Amino acid sequence: MNVQELKHAGLKKWVEEAVALMTPDAVEVCDGTQAEYDRMIKITVDGKLATPLNPEKRPGCVLFRSDPSDVARVENRTYIASEKEIDAGPTNNWIDPKELKKTMKELYTGCMKGRTMYVIPFSMGPVGSDIAKIGVEITDSAYVVANMHIMTRVGAKVLDVLGTDGYFVPCYHSVGKPLAQGESDNGVWPCAPLDKKYISHFPETREIWSYGSGYGGNALLGKKCLALRIASVLARDEGWLAEHMLILKITNPQGESKFITGAFPSACGKTNLAMLVPTLPGWKVETVGDDIAWMKFGKDGRLYAINPEAGFFGVAPGTSMESNPNAMHTIEKNTIFTNVALTADKDIWWEGIGYDAPGKLIDWNGNEWVQDKGNKEQKPAAHPNARFTGPAKQCPCIAKEWEDPAGVPISAFLFGGRRPKTIPLVNQAKSWIHGVFMGSIVGSEITAAALDLKVGTVRRDPFAMLPFCGYNMGDYFQHWINIGKKGDESKLPKIFFVNWFRKNAEGKFIWPGYGENSRVLAWVFERCAGTGKAVETPIGFMPTMDAISRPDGVTDSDMKELLTVDIEGWKAEIADIRANHYPKFGDKLPKELSAELEAIEGRLNNA
Repeated sequence: MNVQELKHAGLKKWVEEAVALMTPDAVEVCDGTQAEYDRMIKITVDGKLATPLNPEKRPGCVLFRSDPSDVARVENRTYIASEKEIDAGPTNNWIDPKELKKTMKELYTGCMKGRTMYVIPFSMGPVGSDIAKIGVEITDSAYVVANMHIMTRVGAKVLDVLGTDGYFVPCYHSVGKPLAQGESDNGVWPCAPLDKKYISHFPETREIWSYGSGYGGNALLGKKCLALRIASVLARDEGWLAEHMLILKITNPQGESKFITGAFPSACGKTNLAMLVPTLPGWKVETVGDDIAWMKFGKDGRLYAINPEAGFFGVAPGTSMESNPNAMHTIEKNTIFTNVALTADKDIWWEGIGYDAPGKLIDWNGNEWVQDKGNKEQKPAAHPNARFTGPAKQCPCIAKEWEDPAGVPISAFLFGGRRPKTIPLVNQAKSWIHGVFMGSIVGSEITAAALDLKVGTVRRDPFAMLPFCGYNMGDYFQHWINIGKKGDESKLPKIFFVNWFRKNAEGKFIWPGYGENSRVLAWVFERCAGTGKAVETPIGFMPTMDAISRPDGVTDSDMKELLTVDIEGWKAEIADIRANHYPKFGDKLPKELSAELEAIEGRLNNA
């Protein structure tokens, strides 16, 4: 389809304005077909930007390598350009929107010379769902088009739903490197220098402008940009929730099912939990989504969630048949790999894949690499943030409801972080407001790997949304409180805090994690059903010592340590929140959270 065939007058005008600004050599409106996807892959392979993988080992798979400066989200170049700085809040980077648009228009001027402009109509969520939203991304990257085919629903069916006057979120993207006559990218992933990269969000006008990066979260604008930063603003204004949460379905031995969401900071096992293989006999876990949940109230007063994505954009290193077999099976075919290592027979490899490197590799920089276990300083073959983009429909444990346009009814929210001490294995909030308090203090302890930060301190990541909230996080806390007031608390999801990462005095993990986490999920299920055994404590409801079946190797003393309230540790936790966390939000901190802090401190002092 060409631009003139677009039936939506506003969309057509917007695209024409972009063409005049960016001056591409050609313009294509994406139709979402397999033929189009195949053509995008061929363009990247012919341009030496992608390497086809072994068709017998990885049918339909390709490997991309990025510029070394373009390997992750650039949070210090990510902006929430609200009209008032206070509305962006203390946890976001802010630039005046008029100033930012002036700067970026200068960068966009002529930026697609020598390239094709692709117009990608995409739906976040099942096409036509009342919970879904439509975006349109303009890009000059065939890599982006191919990834968006996997991560979203693209093409003519989206334009049909949009109609002649439907609402869409406009998204600009350019890699930021126009091509001179006869020039090509010469096999290098194009991008701009760091000081010219911008990932910009305009909350009032609901626009996303991205320039200078080809990396996933900066360039696939349906991902964090629309699905969280702009959607969180839409959710606030429209009375729903857009959250950085997995969605899983859990079924007990009697065949009864519940749906649970979970929010965790990075490196806390969100994807692994979403695709968990239970060790608990008779229980089953299936995946609805591994990263994002959009939730709206149904007619019955319950919150219903959709996974707005259609694929998984997962971190490869550490993913193995032991840690996440379902993910490994998902990416056996039709997958885009980025910045992993290449084997001699055109397969992939990364650190933590579960087996040694099979001989000489080509690393993510394109250099020869041979594994040397004796060299602790050896640079990794795969970048630590190397990725796979795989279709969700290929996941062996995908739930049959994963594309239900009505969403799935949520029974529980899980919050958690990587905490070696203080935080128990699991506890349940006493009320909705107590649960919001728990979400607001989520964090992970800093390890020796972060040399610029003090080891043992807690880096707070409220609701695991710190990099993704599109407005002032104090107002975001208030929105959660308002959702509780809007709903009937008896129908709202119950809220839990989990911690798989408690360590003993010897520094070893007490709880085995992975599939054994099904034992904790079973207790959460039972609490939602009104049958799980619990005791009331100063920090909420906790399992009795016999409420969770014990994995092999976990002793009585281990369970006691996992399920005992550390009074002094919690007092220190409260002191840190009072001194270092809540003051950031100033007058925007809801009074209800201050009151909850006082109440918990009082219960701890009286314990």
